[in-house]
Amino acid sequence: MTARRPGSAPGLRWPLTAVLVTGPSMSPTLRHGDAVLVRRGGRAVRPGDLVVAVFRSRPELLVVKRAVRTSDGGWWLRGDNGLVTDDSRAYGVADVRGRVVARYWPRPRLFGRRQV
Repeated sequence: MTARRPGSAPGLRWPLTAVLVTGPSMSPTLRHGDAVLVRRGGRAVRPGDLVVAVFRSRPELLVVKRAVRTSDGGWWLRGDNGLVTDDSRAYGVADVRGRVVARYWPRPRLFGRRQV
């Protein structure tokens, strides 16, 4: 599942940033068209967190995935939809840019950590 900020390069510039979700890889947790708030900084990322990240092998692609474990100074990420494999299984280790803290549209919801 990719994420995008209209009119900007991959990355997050503000402590709290709105991101639009595209694609099916995080279904059913997040769906295509969901709008989420992403926080840079704050508490450290833990396994089970929803994160926005950049794969080292695809630095132009900003993605929304679930953090699984640390690996080689970065994170191993997986999508919640087991039928879609556009995650660390295909692209390797990723560098986390921020944590998804809430979906604000269309169905508001706060996100905590889920066991992986």
